[in-house]
Amino acid sequence: MTPRRLLRLTVCLLLAAAFLAHALGWWRIGLIDTLERFAYDSRLRLTAPGGVDERIVIVDFDERSIERFGWPWPRRELAAIVDRLFDHYGVELAAFDMVFAEPDARSPLPVLDALGAGPLADDTAFHAVIEQRRGEWEYDRRFADSLRGRPVLLGFVFHHDDGRRKGLLPEPLGEGLIDPAWKRRLPIPEARGHLGNLPELQAAAAGGGFFDNPLVDDDGVFRRVPLLQLYQDRLYPSLALAVARAALDTPPLEIVVVSSGTGRGDYNAIEAIRLGERRVPVDARTAALVPYRGPRGSFPYVSAVDVLDGRAARETLAGKIVLLGTTAAGLMDLRATPVAAVYPGVEVHANLVAGILDGSLRQAPSWIQGLEVVLLLAVALALGIAPLFLSALGSTALAGGLAAALLGLDAWLWSHGLVAPLAAPLLLLVLLYLWQSAYGHFIESRNKRALARVFGQYIPPELVDELDRRGGRVELEGESRELTVLFSDVRGFTRIAERLDPKTLSRLMNIFLSALTEAIHRHRGTIDKYMGDAVMAFWGAPLEDPLHARHALEGAFEMLRVVRALEDDFRARGWPVLHVGIGLNSGPMRVGNMGSRFRMAYTVLGDAVNLGARLEALTRRYGVDLIVGESVKAQAPDYVYLELDRVRVKGKAEPVTIYAPLGPRETVDKAQRLAARRFGEALLLYRRGDFDAAERELFALASAEPDRLLYRLYLERILHFRQHPPPPGLGRRVRLHREMTRPLSRRRRPGARSPAGKGSR
Repeated sequence: MTPRRLLRLTVCLLLAAAFLAHALGWWRIGLIDTLERFAYDSRLRLTAPGGVDERIVIVDFDERSIERFGWPWPRRELAAIVDRLFDHYGVELAAFDMVFAEPDARSPLPVLDALGAGPLADDTAFHAVIEQRRGEWEYDRRFADSLRGRPVLLGFVFHHDDGRRKGLLPEPLGEGLIDPAWKRRLPIPEARGHLGNLPELQAAAAGGGFFDNPLVDDDGVFRRVPLLQLYQDRLYPSLALAVARAALDTPPLEIVVVSSGTGRGDYNAIEAIRLGERRVPVDARTAALVPYRGPRGSFPYVSAVDVLDGRAARETLAGKIVLLGTTAAGLMDLRATPVAAVYPGVEVHANLVAGILDGSLRQAPSWIQGLEVVLLLAVALALGIAPLFLSALGSTALAGGLAAALLGLDAWLWSHGLVAPLAAPLLLLVLLYLWQSAYGHFIESRNKRALARVFGQYIPPELVDELDRRGGRVELEGESRELTVLFSDVRGFTRIAERLDPKTLSRLMNIFLSALTEAIHRHRGTIDKYMGDAVMAFWGAPLEDPLHARHALEGAFEMLRVVRALEDDFRARGWPVLHVGIGLNSGPMRVGNMGSRFRMAYTVLGDAVNLGARLEALTRRYGVDLIVGESVKAQAPDYVYLELDRVRVKGKAEPVTIYAPLGPRETVDKAQRLAARRFGEALLLYRRGDFDAAERELFALASAEPDRLLYRLYLERILHFRQHPPPPGLGRRVRLHREMTRPLSRRRRPGARSPAGKGSR
């Protein structure tokens, strides 16, 4: 084997070794974990059954409910809602996705008892009333009475970072679920403290379950939830498991452990929890993958106040499993999940309960790790050795076939409820293929790359990339595309050039044009050419860009910011400050390599290009830095525009409307928007021939912005038309249009004859 081939194979083996170490848990690679989570989320979203599962109803303490009673709800109202659910609606069972660790602070009894022990100690009537109504005001006892004798489960929370203990926990699961010799060696989450419910409430409830999740993934997404946790050497169920078990009439619970023995070196792993005849697959930490049905709203929601007031439909709740929780944003029970970035925590429990009842939970069993190792070895052998003897096309076909096989195997396993690793084998395949391809490219195509580097000095990097993908060929005749073209020019450049020596002028233009070019390239623009002080650029070619008009507009504003940023530097050097005018227009253009066999240029041609050049020239007349055509405005509607005029340009029979963009709508202040709207109203009055009203508006605008040339321009036009009114009717409108687009210096003066045959610009 040659040294080159040995190097090629060694890199392949190192890549494979890194991936195998990750699969075996010897070394974690964050990128693989991230991609694996992304692959799991994508498969889950693509295969989610959707629809609404009406067996489980969420009674939501939503914003309306909190507006009624605040938070937490008074226990008296909670008791009323429990009574309503069972007595009126006839629900099957109910579970609170919340913990009641503190006494109800809204009861007046503490205050009344303090008064009875103090200032009113001798007031027998006062004490008689208190004793008579004590039961009515003992809200916690009232709530406990509503729970007693009913299938109601309460939630609680385990602490894993400290040993704080508060409240009462429900009875743990029975003894003998796990062999004592295994209990400490199995990675079941173990809590150090708890936050339980008031003893009076928990004793009255039928049971409970924890709703904390110590197994949230590193990215904060709820993909798996533990169904069991250890606390003080006793096992407790999650709220979802407790609800599902209660809905199944509390079948016996058994933990399924795969084991090769009880010795220290033996293999032991939890693989499932059995509820009677029903098997619930879990991982070694008793975590179940949540089988999300779809986005938020996969279960019926009923507002808590509607239940309390009896407005909820009875058929929605009758005979159903009810989970009581909150979706209010400020109560910290919103989670990130694979199906939504913001998802109610109570609906996570609902999905898990439904999955347990349906037997639709997916599983990644312990042998999946062995499958991952086999797949990685297969990919490493195939793409590490075969490309040494295959052509580039053969290697590509092999890589494509392997990728299809991996995807097909994964889809088959997923359809059978098994979650297999997908990202690691695919990523290794891609990296090995890229390495093999890049190695061949560097060795076999050195001359071609050198040519591309030289060619890349004259055209944008995007064009070099596209030429490379096309094999370095571009059709000479070009193609027609919808593009956006930009023309910019320095105002008064001739006078500036005359004042500077050639070397200084060259340095100034190099700095200036480099800054403008960077601004254009940052927004995906292609430089067409430099014409002295002018720049021509376009968007949408050679790489297609559906947002070419928006990117061009962003690039134009960036150019104006760059020009302003250069002012201080130029003044410090003793150079004149430059000002530019920019014209933007979108439309169909011919784009491609055009020229002769001696010299080619990748450029654009067409009427839309010519209009863009003329728009740049109009910036001087209207006193603005940037003018765009109607098509640019239509494709970037979230900008604020100031309509300038309707003009006729050479070669066009119909007038075109031109605009000065003021900026994105969220960045334009109220005063600018108001001025633009008032000018639009003045322009409408002007076009109707109502010169008096238009003049009043324009005078008001000009007084606020005396330096704005645009207002003075229209005031001069109004003065001209007062002295030389156009004929009425259609002729008046045409004459008005022609006059308003003609430079003021070329309009008729009093007593002068109208120049025959003269058209407007």
